[in-house]
Amino acid sequence: MYDIAIIGGGIIGCAIARELAKYKLKICLLEKNEDVGAETTKANSGIVHGGYSDKPSSIKARFCTKGNRMYKQLNDELDFGFTQTGSFVIGFNEQDAAKIQELFSYGQANGVPDLQIVDGDFVKNKEPNLNQAITIALYCPTAGVTSPYEFAIALAENAIQNGVKLKLNNKVLEIQKLENHFLLTTNQEKILAKIVINAAGLYADEVARMVGINEFTISPRKGQYLLFDKDAGRLVNSVIFQIPTEISKGILVTKTHHGNLLIGPDATPTSAKECLNTDSQNIDNIIAAAKKSLPNFDLRKVISSFAGNRMVPSTGDFIIGESKLKGFINVAGIDSPGLTAAPAIAVHVAKIVASNEQIKLIKNENFNPNRQPHNTIANMQESELNELIKQEPDYGCVVCRCETVSLGEIRASLQTNIPINSLDAIKRRTRAGMGKCQGGFCTPKIMEVINEELKIPKEKITKKGGKSFLVVNKIISDILNES
Repeated sequence: MYDIAIIGGGIIGCAIARELAKYKLKICLLEKNEDVGAETTKANSGIVHGGYSDKPSSIKARFCTKGNRMYKQLNDELDFGFTQTGSFVIGFNEQDAAKIQELFSYGQANGVPDLQIVDGDFVKNKEPNLNQAITIALYCPTAGVTSPYEFAIALAENAIQNGVKLKLNNKVLEIQKLENHFLLTTNQEKILAKIVINAAGLYADEVARMVGINEFTISPRKGQYLLFDKDAGRLVNSVIFQIPTEISKGILVTKTHHGNLLIGPDATPTSAKECLNTDSQNIDNIIAAAKKSLPNFDLRKVISSFAGNRMVPSTGDFIIGESKLKGFINVAGIDSPGLTAAPAIAVHVAKIVASNEQIKLIKNENFNPNRQPHNTIANMQESELNELIKQEPDYGCVVCRCETVSLGEIRASLQTNIPINSLDAIKRRTRAGMGKCQGGFCTPKIMEVINEELKIPKEKITKKGGKSFLVVNKIISDILNES
């Protein structure tokens, strides 16, 4: 019997798991995919918002501002990568100026520090490559960028380190409320838990309906992006927003935490929660809109396009709280600024758990907030790297040339407390395959390492779990050798 079962291993579920690991509780984290952060989290813009975009009365505003203030300490503890770059909302005319004034008033009411309305000269001084026609902007120095999937991984690793049980490839199929606990049936096993926390992202409404809760629905809204090589990342220093619309914060232009240029997303309602294709028309629209902010980016520097589906709740705001069914807690509809708000949401969920008479929140005196940093040779000084190579020669063998990822890093990624075996899971931990050639050079070598370390036949190795096999037939030479 678990005290708590958390459904969903995205950024929200992982943040909750890590927060609750601070207490003496028996916790399991259920994720239907082969890795944490493998759905909406991995296709996130990675923006740590300042807290000025949402109306002061909203749940979003409350948790966004609190979450923003938690990032520096969390990064010090977990080493996932966070850079406080600042952000601009740019404007060109009086109509834009009126909206910027409104956002400024929201920010003041929400307690956002050091927020300023600045003129075009201020923007040009900070961002000389932006559109020279900008006349006004909202400047928020406390905004920043992070790596969302690395944050989720770091939270999950630290939660496991402190006693949480992670169950991957466990899709919840049914939930029954018994006398004083729940029985969860997954595709793998049956699990008993006193409290269930529904952090199932796009599928949170479907999970809620398993226990008869029909008060909200979740609709997907697709956002498409273009990712550029790091050469293009030098064009901007901050996160650049345009005037937001009713359904979106608009097309942004930003340097990612790892130095690439990123433009997007658009906001297209869709009925298919699992449809992540990109299309040329929407990409063309994104390019045209982004050029209004940054006119001179080079499309020859594009290395990838991708899409993510955001969860849009029917309530118009985050849904956080215990449902009418005692012990069943919904943490649903966490769209933007959910990544920013996640740490603060987790703290609030712990307070909700504390109000349940079946659970006593007793501090875990053995809780260790720190995650051991992973060796990353691309960021090392030469002397430090040489010393590491003396101890571990594999760190001197570069597997991914584009991102300077070593054989040692690939092997180490397979030896953490989250069992992974797919190409994408390794990519999210090491960046191997995220560079100019998008894995064209390093994929065969990474497959060899998976084969050697995990004894998985190459024809069984997947890109992202399931049936996403990378090899479908033996090559001719293998067939000839067998004949």
